[in-house]
Amino acid sequence: MVSERSLEVLRVIVSDYITNREPVGSKSISERHAFGVSAATIRNDMAQLEEAELIAAPHTSSGRVPTDKGYRLFVDRLADLRPLSSAQRRAIESFLGGSSDLEETLRRSVRSLAQLTNGLAIVQYPSLARASIHHVDFVRLSERRVLTIVITDSGRVEQRIGELAEPISDELLYTLRERFAERLIGRRLEQAVAELRDVSGILPEADAAFVAPIVVNLLEQVLANRQDRVVTAGAANLARTEQDFPSTILPVLEAIEEQVVLLRLMTELGDDGGVAVSIGRENAYEGFGETSILSTSYSSDGAHARLGVLGPTRMDYQHNMVAVRAVARYLSRILGDGHRD
Repeated sequence: MVSERSLEVLRVIVSDYITNREPVGSKSISERHAFGVSAATIRNDMAQLEEAELIAAPHTSSGRVPTDKGYRLFVDRLADLRPLSSAQRRAIESFLGGSSDLEETLRRSVRSLAQLTNGLAIVQYPSLARASIHHVDFVRLSERRVLTIVITDSGRVEQRIGELAEPISDELLYTLRERFAERLIGRRLEQAVAELRDVSGILPEADAAFVAPIVVNLLEQVLANRQDRVVTAGAANLARTEQDFPSTILPVLEAIEEQVVLLRLMTELGDDGGVAVSIGRENAYEGFGETSILSTSYSSDGAHARLGVLGPTRMDYQHNMVAVRAVARYLSRILGDGHRD
């Protein structure tokens, strides 16, 4: 049975190791922290913690480091989360408040969170299962190049350029704008996909064949809106902490490129209204045994998505949990749906 003092020793070991990246010994604990007992007594407490597999010796030195189990107990016992400073809160609000649409807001959110936590920040796009087409437009860039624009009612914008075999007339461009707007605006994404797979009822056969590259772009834009996506920032932060990944950081860097694993890691944490934490080998995916993920939800017009941070197990959990929660709340406020406490 681990005593209360031993648990306080664990807290000190976790905090000191996070700060200094050096194994923590009984002598440094007794000298730097007011336990009021000798270093020998602290060694006995550390023996209890080691027997309970909460700390371990990384090599033959007298110092100890937290295990995944030790980090988990530390996180579970966090009673109070220190709020961000006034300057940090103002910086978040000012930075996020300057964005003009969903895409920019999410990108600003991950950059802000990466700066606050020195980790890899991840934001999932809001669920678009119920999204509808808000705006469709066609813009001539040259005689044969046309920019297609699709905007959903959630504020997401998709733009693509189509190359035509021959110049397109102003009349046909006007017809495209009018007819596709009539057919697509207000339709759910699934309905819009069905309309675009067969445009025989929208355009004459000859015109449909000619503008096929544009229609294909339009279809891909709508399909892209149906897919779950994430925005990330702070990959360089992981590179700077590579020594905290003794085995290899490669699977983590590959996951940033693939995104699918990041999405699964975020969504599988669940949602109890707070900040969920998965530590080390609690992560089910191979290659993530030396990482921790913190995640919470934010709201956008009634749709919920995830926001979080990934980094080494040696991270400042207390500060990062506060930062994740704060950015999620600001993000929810900006997108028009207050975050749950």
